[in-house]
Amino acid sequence: MDPRQIERELADAHELLNQASMARLAYNGLDGLPRVIPIGIFWTGEEIVMSTAATAPKVKALSARPEVALTIDAGDSPGSAKTLSVRGVVHLTIIDGVVPEYLAAARKNFDAEYAAEFERNCRAMYDQMARIAVEPQWARFYDFGAGRVPQFLAELAKKSS
Repeated sequence: MDPRQIERELADAHELLNQASMARLAYNGLDGLPRVIPIGIFWTGEEIVMSTAATAPKVKALSARPEVALTIDAGDSPGSAKTLSVRGVVHLTIIDGVVPEYLAAARKNFDAEYAAEFERNCRAMYDQMARIAVEPQWARFYDFGAGRVPQFLAELAKKSS
């Protein structure tokens, strides 16, 4: 996918990216079998950042096979459903202490008092964390309520009307 197309898709999904706190990340485990996990996210404006313990099994798996897919979605009805699908490559960095975007995500979703308690607990728990940054190489944003749907669905709807 052309980098300008990726930028447009991500720009169109800016509201979803800025509000979302969770995604589903798909990757291949060390055994070669696929995994899909829910994981917290933070959008920096350039990267989708996730964090985990440096010792988590997914760190070794992502180091060996950095190609991933993820989906972020919102809405609980056809009119409000929005989805961003991304394929990309992970860039892993082991950070001493807590990944800054992990704390930024907490501040976005928690009130100030709870966010401060969360940060204290994280700093006590993690000596190191893995910063998992996805570099998007393909992206598609769908806004079903606005009629922005996958091409095959648009074609089926047109054919049936």
